[in-house]
Amino acid sequence: MDRHPLPPPSPLPQGEGEYGVRCQALLRLLAWLSPAFPTGAYAYSHGVEWAVECGDIADGDTLHVWLRDVLIHGSGRNDAILLRHAHRAGSDHAALNDLAAAIAPSRERRAESLDQGTAFVAAAAAWHPPDLPERVAYPVAVGALAGRHGLDEDITTAAYLQAFAANLISAAVRLVPLGQNTGLRVLAALEPTIMRAAADSRAATLDDLGGCAFRSDLAAMHHETQYTRLFRS
Repeated sequence: MDRHPLPPPSPLPQGEGEYGVRCQALLRLLAWLSPAFPTGAYAYSHGVEWAVECGDIADGDTLHVWLRDVLIHGSGRNDAILLRHAHRAGSDHAALNDLAAAIAPSRERRAESLDQGTAFVAAAAAWHPPDLPERVAYPVAVGALAGRHGLDEDITTAAYLQAFAANLISAAVRLVPLGQNTGLRVLAALEPTIMRAAADSRAATLDDLGGCAFRSDLAAMHHETQYTRLFRS
């Protein structure tokens, strides 16, 4: 067995041109936002489980509409804003984290974000994340780490939203159930929405946090007392 210690991750290459910088940044985003990265995301449905039980989500079309509203008007939008502010130099990550926890509309949503963010930081130890609160919201953790490594803010935001949508589609594929092809068609159809949500958050301030995806928020609250549950939210 090779017992030589692994080298620490190198800074983004400065002498290899634009390709080297972009390629290494992409590799890091693919690793951090992969379904295989151990954040426990597979255990959370973000209220989709309740939406399926009550009939709000019954097929690919209704899933597409549900996720589109979450991304543009709900928690996806808020996560994008929080991520961007955590990404920027000089950000007060502790204050951002308090805000992220405070705006969660339910107990399960709060736990979903804090549990995933805390697991993300632990799993990302090899990339030396910055000092963050012991319990940290997922978008704050991703934004802070990406900012530390100089990853592009716009690309990081879009990639985060893509991973967020893909995880909820995976939950719906199991719950409705939907076929894999239907789930992939929904993900493809959401590309313009993901790009819009990422772009709309670019100039947003923390005063712009909030949303009007009320049915999604109610789903998160109802899930806490749902009789039969496969997911933690």
